[in-house]
Amino acid sequence: MTLPGAPAGDAVAQRNVRLLVAAQALGGSAPPIIISLGGLIGNTLASNPALATLPVSLYNLGVALSTIPAALMMRRFGRRNTYTLGAAASVIGAMVATLGILRFDFVWFCVGVLCCGFYGANVQNYRFAASDSVPETRKAKAVSWIMVGGLMAAIIGPQMVVWTRDAWPAAPFAGSFVGMAGLALLAIPLLLRLRVAEPPAVAGAAAPAAAAAARPLREIALQAEFIVAATAGVVSFGLMSFVMTAAPMAMVACGFSVGDAALGIQWHVLAMFGPSFFTGRLIDRFGKITITAVGLLLIAVSGLLALSGLELLNFWGSLILLGLGWNFGFIGATTLVTKVYRPAERAKVQALNDFLVFGTVAAASFSAGHLLNAGGWDVINQTILPLVALVLVMLGWLGWRNRKAAGPAAMV
Repeated sequence: MTLPGAPAGDAVAQRNVRLLVAAQALGGSAPPIIISLGGLIGNTLASNPALATLPVSLYNLGVALSTIPAALMMRRFGRRNTYTLGAAASVIGAMVATLGILRFDFVWFCVGVLCCGFYGANVQNYRFAASDSVPETRKAKAVSWIMVGGLMAAIIGPQMVVWTRDAWPAAPFAGSFVGMAGLALLAIPLLLRLRVAEPPAVAGAAAPAAAAAARPLREIALQAEFIVAATAGVVSFGLMSFVMTAAPMAMVACGFSVGDAALGIQWHVLAMFGPSFFTGRLIDRFGKITITAVGLLLIAVSGLLALSGLELLNFWGSLILLGLGWNFGFIGATTLVTKVYRPAERAKVQALNDFLVFGTVAAASFSAGHLLNAGGWDVINQTILPLVALVLVMLGWLGWRNRKAAGPAAMV
């Protein structure tokens, strides 16, 4: 695999991209496992049905709470070491979750899944590691290629559920979490081979000068470009997580099998990452703002399809459109974020962006179970439209502002 547009001699960057794609394939398989099974296991172990999605919510909370500590650890110990520690934490967390299933202990299961959130925060940072390793002209392609690893994860994660869910007949799905621990273990030797760009505090002698050039975080966060980019990322990821968390339980409640629900999640995750082969090219051709807006429109269409019926094709079709929308919306928003910071500022800005995104994702997944239980599947999907409309207005304003500032020939 070669990053499009890369110089032939750029061997280190190419090697890092390959390793990060493979690591993304292994690390990215954990969320499909947790999301497709977390609500079902929670429904079995929890005393209150309203708590069924708590494990999925705790995973997302673990990701959100880990973004800033992970960024600080990357500054102190380097990305490679922090990524490796994240994979090791997932091995431990998955085994604790397995023990919770075997003991029929909801608390243990929740604690294990929460621990896996630290790994999730590190996996989400892989896209920034790739972006920081290449020149400006190749950042969109680098982010897009890292997301290709998620395409492999879309196959690995759900198939792990199918292959291992009955490994312990007395404790359904325990085998799936053992498999998840094994996948994280396989990622460790790959991560140890990385030689990625490090934050200034790890980079050596240039750190004091770089630190002096860094602006206060408040100043960066108040830029219009950051506000719009972060909001687009928050809404793209938050809505995707909100709907995806509720979908497996809604499908089972409508009479479909666990296998149908797992396949729906698999098609969804395939749609999330499949376009990554060409999303970077589309961004280069049509612009970051345009592709982000297209992604949000697809998310809105997914909600309309879900509202039009309760057949299997409605569920699967809406999940596929939701995944496509997330791909364009989130990769576009990520690329927008990379434009607002200087090299010395990247660690703190990336951490703030991911904290906002995954804090919202955690809140969305916490509310999904309660809202599904109280209002039903239709209410879940009705929340999509006003939020998408708000972000489309913001993106339109930013595009107009950029064109006005740079002239008619500006590329946004």
